[in-house]
Amino acid sequence: MLEEEYQARHRPADAQRNLPPLEVPFEFEIREARAEDLPDIREIYNHYVRNTTVTFDEDAMTLREFRDKLAHLAKLNMPFIVAVSPSGSVLGYAYVQPWKAKKAYRFTVENTIYLGPAATGKGLGNALMAELIARSKAAGLKEIVAVIADRGAEASIHLHEKFGFRDIGHMGRVGFKFDRWLGTVLMQKSLK
Repeated sequence: MLEEEYQARHRPADAQRNLPPLEVPFEFEIREARAEDLPDIREIYNHYVRNTTVTFDEDAMTLREFRDKLAHLAKLNMPFIVAVSPSGSVLGYAYVQPWKAKKAYRFTVENTIYLGPAATGKGLGNALMAELIARSKAAGLKEIVAVIADRGAEASIHLHEKFGFRDIGHMGRVGFKFDRWLGTVLMQKSLK
């Protein structure tokens, strides 16, 4: 074997260390939420309760509250979906729930989408939103309303705009969290 061939086949350890790391693809599956997903869902949501103003909730949600929500939405035939990693961890979730309790509002829902902090910026929000809209249409729903914090939720506003939600109004100073007043942006999408 020639010296050149040997060198090409057997790189020194220093050359191997300078190689860029292999990029691991971000993989997930979207499916209906299950009871065993609720601890991960609770952890994702409560992260936002404790650290942000994207939710106006100030108290952490319990597993019982999430179990009740999952059962209620299943009874109403409204989608509650999760994105899970190949290992089964919940990376994010989305659902729709009745906009108002009155019967006249039965075809109008409010959407919710939350991503685990490590899953942001990787296209997961787009995938969840597309699937949530498709499943909402299939369930016979006609309008989706989003109520989004007016500060700190720019990514959410952008995501909704990307999917055809239109700005239908603003409410100022309707929430108080972390010693400051907060408002909301209302957005709406027709599923007709």
